[in-house]
Order: sequence, then structure tokens, then C-alpha cells
Amino acid sequence: MKKFDQLKADPSKLGNIAKPPFVRLPDPERLFTDRAARFRQLAAGHDLGPYLTFLANLCELQAAIQSDLAEPELPQPEMLERAAQYEMPPLNRRDFVADDSFNSLFDRLTSAAGALDMPQPAREALLRLQTADQDMRLGIIGNVLTDTAPADAVAEHSLVAAVLQVHFARLAARLDPASLKPVGDGVCPTCGGTPSSSLIVGWNGAHGSRFCSCSLCGTLWNYIRAKCTLCGSTQEITFQAIDGEAGDIKAETCSSCHGYVKVLYQLDNPDLDPIADDVASLGLDLLLSELDFRRGAVNPFLIGY
Repeated sequence: MKKFDQLKADPSKLGNIAKPPFVRLPDPERLFTDRAARFRQLAAGHDLGPYLTFLANLCELQAAIQSDLAEPELPQPEMLERAAQYEMPPLNRRDFVADDSFNSLFDRLTSAAGALDMPQPAREALLRLQTADQDMRLGIIGNVLTDTAPADAVAEHSLVAAVLQVHFARLAARLDPASLKPVGDGVCPTCGGTPSSSLIVGWNGAHGSRFCSCSLCGTLWNYIRAKCTLCGSTQEITFQAIDGEAGDIKAETCSSCHGYVKVLYQLDNPDLDPIADDVASLGLDLLLSELDFRRGAVNPFLIGY
């Protein structure tokens, strides 16, 4: 049986520069193109190979579908100013409205997804989305934006999440990064979303710093390394890793909230992706569940875990 290596958090490892940038906003097309390539790389020889290959194809579609979409509608300037003034996420998911740009994206992506190779249950879920009335569509969107999904509709929710990821990434890319402020532990400063994981980066100007990655809009935001991503506690933070496997993915476990979020050491492996490698390291989640830690991160392609 696999075992864990356990390491205590080192408060001195806070990044080796004083002031890394607070946020890095997504480049929507590159975000999904690079993610697709990583999913495809991970699929080779993996126990989850067919699923990872499907996700690679879906991410390629997320990138390609953007080529001639209408410009997304940002909130009015006064709303953006108010968000900055009161340190609120300017694209707050709770205020989401399905505008013409989103509806066009929804129809286009769900239509194009029909060409993807997928198991029959997923194809049936896609058909339900393609024929859904507005109330059903909005209900699923609401579930995704509140990180909830019924067990019998996981496929529909994952596909809608893929649409929402594109929409929110395109909106986030058009914001002024200087206007974004911290809004709370485990909360994206752009959309109020939950992180999928965090990265220890090797970027120029931020070498060794940690950035949380939003599961919805793709924003990366700087966060102290020796602090629980979920509750902000600095007490008894432990890093768990599977004994005998590469140490570039660990789980940050917190004794205060008894939750965990994965940490990806992009500093050591630049290919790591906060969504793709989270899915591919599902074995770590399964082992942590045996220790009764709850998964605090959100990944639309791991709904139910």
C-alpha cells in the first residue's frame, strides 16, 4: 500500500523576493492550448488515460472556440470602481448574468463538443444540454458557480463548467491587474472562485513564490507559502506526498480546518498545470480521504471527489 511522506511547513520559505506581483491574469487562448497539451502529455500510459485524452480534446475546443467570439461585456466602469474601492471581486460569480456573448459561447461549444469522442453517458448528457430550456441551463450554471452538482448530473455540470471557464477567462483578461485586491483566504480576487490548486513558480521577479490558481477564471494570485490556502491558519500546516513518487506535487493539509489543497512545484517542473495535474494526481486525493482530510479545492473535472 502506498504511504505518505510528511513534511512540516517552513515559515521561512515565503519566496525569495519581497514583493512578487499580486496577480497574473490569464491569456485565454494560451491557457487552454497549454492545458490541452499537458493533458495529452499526462494521458500517455496513465490509468486515467482515456479520460485525460478526452479532457485534452475538450481544452483544445475551449481554445479554438474563441477565434471569432463577440467581445464579452465587462461590468460598467462604476461597478469596477466600486469593487476596487471595497475590495470585492469585480467579476463576482454571484452576480453572473447570461448575456448574448455567453449564450453564443454556450451554444457554440456544446454544439462543437458533439464531434468529440466520449462515452455514451457523456454523449447523452451533452444532448440534454443541447436541448435544455433556459431554466435547466440556468440551474446547471447556478450549481457550477456555487460549486455544487447532483451526483446524477456530473457530466452536464462539467461541460457547463468548461463553457464558464472560457467566458470568465476572457473577462478576466480584460481587467486592469492593478485594480485587484485580496478579498479573503481561498477566494479569487477576480471572480470570487475557489482555487483548484496552488503553484510554486519559477518566474522572473517571483521565483519561489506561491500563487493560487482560480478554477473558474484562471487568475493566479500571490499567497503566503506557510499559510493554509483555505482558512488562513499558520498552525500545523503539513505537506503530504506519496512515498516513492516525484515530489513536484504535494498536498497542503491543515489541522485547523482539516482541509487540503494541492501544491504544484512548477519551479521544479514548468510543465505542471493547476487543472490538468490536479486531475492526473487523483491517487493523492484518494489516499488523503483515508486520512479524513476534506478536499477544499475545486476542479470542474473532478466533481464528486
